[in-house]
Amino acid sequence: MKIRIMCIGSLKESYWREAEKEYVKRITPYSSISIEEFPDLPTPDGASQSIEESIKNKEAEKMLSKIKPSEFVCVLDLNKKEPDSIELSKQLEDMMRRGGSSVTFIIGGSLGVSESIRSRANASLSLSRLTFTHQMTRVILLEQIYRGFKILNHEPYHK
Repeated sequence: MKIRIMCIGSLKESYWREAEKEYVKRITPYSSISIEEFPDLPTPDGASQSIEESIKNKEAEKMLSKIKPSEFVCVLDLNKKEPDSIELSKQLEDMMRRGGSSVTFIIGGSLGVSESIRSRANASLSLSRLTFTHQMTRVILLEQIYRGFKILNHEPYHK
């Protein structure tokens, strides 16, 4: 199995980097995992919707250029139904089956993701109706992937 997380922005604070490192270590017995960061383009104060769309499109171009046509892509999207952990574990299993044991998750930046990313995605996922920073989202996604593997393997962790 192979999981790739593509995300806009980097983890600046050491506590986020440590949390990421810990969950990557925990996931590794179940799946190989890689994380690719793309620059969070600056948004001018008071930017118009068209400027924001342009920024999202530029961020998307960089990400999409790294995705093969055959890859299974799941985009994190605030506007989708959020599953509970058991449902997410089943979705993860289904994504791995449909993706030939390979899934690429995409986390947008502060402006979200472009329509081109949504159109390319094979699946969408919301972790919550709440808005989190992309740093937080990355760690929450990693924790939920780990939890999903524990559930799928009938191992203790999930409560």
